[in-house]
Amino acid sequence: MGVLPKMREGLLSWQNFAVLFAVYFASLAFYRLFLHPLARFPGPRLAAITRWYEAYYDIVQNGQYTFKIAELHKKYGPIIRISPYELHVIDPTYFEKLYRQEGCWDKYEWTYNGFSAKGATIVTGSHELHKARRQPINHFFSKAKVAARQEIIHRNVAKLCNRLSQLAGNTVNLGAAISAIVRDVSCEFMLNKTSGALDKDDFNVAVTNMLQKGGVIWRITKHFPWFGPTMKSIPRSLLFKVADESTKEFFQHIQNSEDDTRDLLRIATTSSTGEEVPRTIVHELFNSNLPAAEKKFLRVMNDVATITGAGFETTASVLRLIFYHVFSNATILKRLRAELAAADGVPSFSDGEVEVKVLEKLPYLTSVIMEGMRLSPAIGTRMARIAPDRDLFYGDLRIPAGTPVGMTTILMHTDEKLYPEPMRFNPDRWMDLEAKKRLDKVYAPFSKGTRICLGMHLAWAEMYLVIATLVQRFDFKFEGIAAADFEMESDQFIIGTKAAANLIAHVASFIA
Repeated sequence: MGVLPKMREGLLSWQNFAVLFAVYFASLAFYRLFLHPLARFPGPRLAAITRWYEAYYDIVQNGQYTFKIAELHKKYGPIIRISPYELHVIDPTYFEKLYRQEGCWDKYEWTYNGFSAKGATIVTGSHELHKARRQPINHFFSKAKVAARQEIIHRNVAKLCNRLSQLAGNTVNLGAAISAIVRDVSCEFMLNKTSGALDKDDFNVAVTNMLQKGGVIWRITKHFPWFGPTMKSIPRSLLFKVADESTKEFFQHIQNSEDDTRDLLRIATTSSTGEEVPRTIVHELFNSNLPAAEKKFLRVMNDVATITGAGFETTASVLRLIFYHVFSNATILKRLRAELAAADGVPSFSDGEVEVKVLEKLPYLTSVIMEGMRLSPAIGTRMARIAPDRDLFYGDLRIPAGTPVGMTTILMHTDEKLYPEPMRFNPDRWMDLEAKKRLDKVYAPFSKGTRICLGMHLAWAEMYLVIATLVQRFDFKFEGIAAADFEMESDQFIIGTKAAANLIAHVASFIA
């Protein structure tokens, strides 16, 4: 007789628990829909109630939330609520109000926690802490520093040209080769050590493929914070036994970053005053006025990994898109070659080196690069900013202080009201100085404001020298690929495309 009452008691306790559970979530949904400070902003009700709405497009639909947001704007207007906590704006006139130097602007840490790189400058949320962490390395990436060290780019461009000359008459993955030179230049510039990608027979394409897919881990970790750290905690020895070649190469790359950071910290620690040692970003951090806690291995390693990684596929993706369009359009190619051939201070690229400052003066080359960055800005995801100490306003709508508000560069760069025929590669958009000046406020391939890209001057120099040199020395013919293959198809944090890192080309030497 005593068993049944106990069973009823257990059943009732589970029933009570289920009721409490339902009441809690019903109350939470009611609050977020009707009482939350963002309740007045339009958007889908499910997005206002839970982040699982975004998770569906991030994880199940493989990075489609950027495109879903664009659809939602068409239905709900220029400012919408895209999660219980976050707003998104698609109005280009608002860009300069949100991404600016004046004022205190935090990053939305929830987005960047997906990188599992605690302490890295790039993922730092706090405005003041980010400013302190970035200050020691700002001058390292200045335009003057890049110009003074452009020999690094020249040397690697020469190595790439030698490889391509050896492959003339054959088919090569030009996309992998472009990724290889960008990685080698970035690593040597920042760490005084090449990654060796240009020396690999296949240009180390396995690492490139994994870097292209890295956005999957970021998207999952946003919603499941344990995922990224768990992946990182798996013993490398086990991974190397069970993983495929691409995954092995990727984790070997991470291991190399850790080893490089450890070695450079040791050198920075033991170097005598006045001793001549090559400067790296590790030296800049270690010799800065940052407190000792900011110079510990894990934080510096995360800085090294994220800063070097930020310059890899972002720059390479732009170059791949540009090479496809330039060599697929005889008019653009002929015009670009004519400008280079006629320019003062531009030698035959088989006989000498040209300085970046000379190439910067060439309007059509500059327009080609600008158009490439319009269609492939560094980041494919939204970039939310937070004004922690003041309310923002969009028209008559008050945005409470502390609210993440984002815009998405690729959506602005493909707005047909700003750019007629937005998906067409048209460098002439930038040849009209008045039009160029008018578009400056809504053109942001490196973002703008307090969080503008740290490595933009290095990226510009790489693009100028790589494009100018290869255009003058080679012909490339592509098969089985189209312009649409380089358009964004998924949010990988960077621009995710169908072509990914691949651009298969038949190589021939150019004879004028």
